[in-house]
Amino acid sequence: MAVKRTALIAGNWKMNLDHLQSIAFVQKLAWSLGDAKHDFTTVDVAVFPPFTDLRSVQTLISADKLLLTFGAQDLSEHDSGAYTGEISGAFLSQLECRYVIIGHSERRTLHGETDEVVAAKVAAALRHGLTPVICVGETADDLETHGPSAVPVAQLRAALETVTSAADIVVAYEPVWAIGSGQAATPQQAEQVAAALRAVLTETLGDDVAAKTRILYGGSVKSGNIAGFMREPNIDGALVGGASLDVAEFSSIARFEKHVGL
Repeated sequence: MAVKRTALIAGNWKMNLDHLQSIAFVQKLAWSLGDAKHDFTTVDVAVFPPFTDLRSVQTLISADKLLLTFGAQDLSEHDSGAYTGEISGAFLSQLECRYVIIGHSERRTLHGETDEVVAAKVAAALRHGLTPVICVGETADDLETHGPSAVPVAQLRAALETVTSAADIVVAYEPVWAIGSGQAATPQQAEQVAAALRAVLTETLGDDVAAKTRILYGGSVKSGNIAGFMREPNIDGALVGGASLDVAEFSSIARFEKHVGL
């Protein structure tokens, strides 16, 4: 029997918006979705603010009983200790974070994170009850050299090294060549990779986990192209970058069901 997966629209703010701006943004987003009578039972909406905003976002969501969820953009593989500037999963758990992004291409490229580091961070997230959003994706050179799906599949296998079938995870396919370029993958390209990633989940964690795990697409996602991705059987949402900083645009992405008749 096919498993109905709740869609997830996630906004990665990256290094944008201070804590006061984040409060205003979340309030406007909640109002926008509320006015549109957004159904959070069918489409989860999550924001991923900078670390300095998390307490403000958590307080607002909790106090106003908003149906939005939130997560962090990264975490340390270590639980505590002499690791200046790093953030423990224990801290994020205390802030009621639900999700944490791990292995984003910017972390891999700009901070030299290896597959081994990504796997350690996934394990750390799960130790503290956080749902890791595991990012995988290929560069244009990777695509030309290895073809579609080879690099994302290898990255996912490595990230799942210590994950058990009891884990709650999300996988985000973000082709590096599409991020911030304005040129998204086609829905068919994204579906081909998503299907290969779900096959890895089946092989490593079993049919049940593979069936329930949400796979997102990320890379130049906007309201004008989200519908095509969401029609594909193995794509369950989007990890949105630049468009997540525009309340109206991000709200429109989250409301894909209404404007495309899905």
